Amino acid sequence: MSKKETKEVGVCDLPGVGAATAEKLKEAGYETLMALAVATPGELVEVAGVGEAVARKIINAARNNLNMGFESGDEILKKREAIGKISTGSNSLNVLVGGGLETGSITETYGAFGCGKTSIAHQLAVNVQLPVERGGLNGIAVWVDTESTFRPERIIQISNALGLDPMEMLRNIKSVRAFNSDHQMIIAEKIEDLITKDNLPVKLVIIDSLTAHFRAEFVGRGTLADRQQKLNKHMHTLMRLADMHNLCVYVTNQVMARPDVFFGDPTAAIGGNIVGHNSQTRLYVRRGKAGTRVAKLVDSPHLPDGEAIFEICEDGIRDAK
Repeated sequence: MSKKETKEVGVCDLPGVGAATAEKLKEAGYETLMALAVATPGELVEVAGVGEAVARKIINAARNNLNMGFESGDEILKKREAIGKISTGSNSLNVLVGGGLETGSITETYGAFGCGKTSIAHQLAVNVQLPVERGGLNGIAVWVDTESTFRPERIIQISNALGLDPMEMLRNIKSVRAFNSDHQMIIAEKIEDLITKDNLPVKLVIIDSLTAHFRAEFVGRGTLADRQQKLNKHMHTLMRLADMHNLCVYVTNQVMARPDVFFGDPTAAIGGNIVGHNSQTRLYVRRGKAGTRVAKLVDSPHLPDGEAIFEICEDGIRDAK
């Protein structure tokens, strides 16, 4: 018996979606059935200029035609074999995070200022360009700079220590300054264009720092719900980017003091559960003895809790002597 050939349904094939509507949806980022299936009618009304009834019809049609993509465990295991790992420069830190920072997921590092979050980012931006056998992915890095922390001079130091061409390393880091939270969210959405339209081998996205603008713009308890909603949307954009293009997203996060904590460390990461639940790996970094840094693995879906001690040298991130 011959199998019926089934034509894959696209956005243009949905009822209520004409050429003009399809173009508006595409410009707003609704290019797939999945994007439409998880959208709300209000969102489509706003971006496509259709009525609420038509928006509901489009969403329902997208859901009906959607292949939900259930996968068996062995298929997921096979997919995980394609996951790459970026070396941090420190063997002890690599061991802590399972051999390096994974692609296909978000890694969050939080801690007080001066603890080494941005230093790790500079090291990763160079290491991602290395061949696989040297702990890299032969890729390039995108640095979303919210606090003016990217330093080309630091890249030159790290590159020279590894015997690499500093100018070549700098050319393969695309840095963009984000001036507010909305700008930051738009930049995250536009990174996909670098991969799909410009065909750049982006394997690392750095957001330094993730929460700085959100923290500055949404002040007071009355704005907390709005802040968390926007932050949640931003994190989902980053998660989708990591998953769809098998790249590593490294975000740094600020901390706040909790005056109600009398025992133990009184610091807590900004963004609460929204950031915590959307980050697959969470590292808490603090200053140690004699200029060292201590990284603690706070959360991971498959790795045990632990700590690693490393140093920030002129050469980059290294094991503590």
